[in-house]
Amino acid sequence: MKATHTRPVPAWLLAMIGLFSLCLSLPAQGYAEGQDNNPSVTRQAAEQGNATAQFTLGEMYVNGDGVPKDYQEAAKWFRKAAEQGHAGAQFHLGLMYEIGDGVPRDDREAAKWFQKASAQDNNPPQSSLGEMYENDNEMPKDYKESEKWFRKAAELGDDLAQFTLGEMYEKGDGVPKDYPEAAKWFRKAAEQGNANAQYHLGVLYSKGEGIPQDNILAYRWLSGAIAREHQDELREKATQARALLVERMTPDQIAQAQEMTHTEKPAAKQAK
Repeated sequence: MKATHTRPVPAWLLAMIGLFSLCLSLPAQGYAEGQDNNPSVTRQAAEQGNATAQFTLGEMYVNGDGVPKDYQEAAKWFRKAAEQGHAGAQFHLGLMYEIGDGVPRDDREAAKWFQKASAQDNNPPQSSLGEMYENDNEMPKDYKESEKWFRKAAELGDDLAQFTLGEMYEKGDGVPKDYPEAAKWFRKAAEQGNANAQYHLGVLYSKGEGIPQDNILAYRWLSGAIAREHQDELREKATQARALLVERMTPDQIAQAQEMTHTEKPAAKQAK
């Protein structure tokens, strides 16, 4: 069945889809592991009310895996599982409403299902909710709600949410401007390899905003962003910031910074 996209799929949604599917495609009692690739077995279990089978059948219809690709049928099975409290199905149904696949596009309905999934402490829908309240043209802009959901996801360790929360404190978007708090969240994301956070943390160290000024640590984090980022714009910004930084560093400081950069290998992760 032909999709009914009315706008491009946001990159943050695409990233969340894969992560959340991996985390939540788990077998349930009465639906044996290894049977989920068999459409007839999956359908039988789904028709008997097994929420995991219903969710899996929905994914099959989304992907055309053993059945014809059919977004309306996918939405039907996601809804059945979602109404039983399956967090993955709640999240996927929210995505379908957000994108407009198999159901009419409806941001409020998307937010409803994201909230249900988020109530189960799953950080991808919490990040999704934060993005919707902050950026979506059809949702009322609500920085308080945005901060609430980003914080929930950030506290669960989501590096994108940690970076975004840091940026909100850096800019004063919906929260009081607070450089120490911004540095705290940038650091958490940077230590997970988030290149955007590494760049912002390097700039804070360079300027001494919210944290003591430190050229060596600024060089370290800016170098991390340069090494990990595949987007030309961010890499160029980080390279320029590091070049300006080097102009005021002593040869000993540069040597120390380069040694730190070469010996330390933080977790690599492309910026989102």
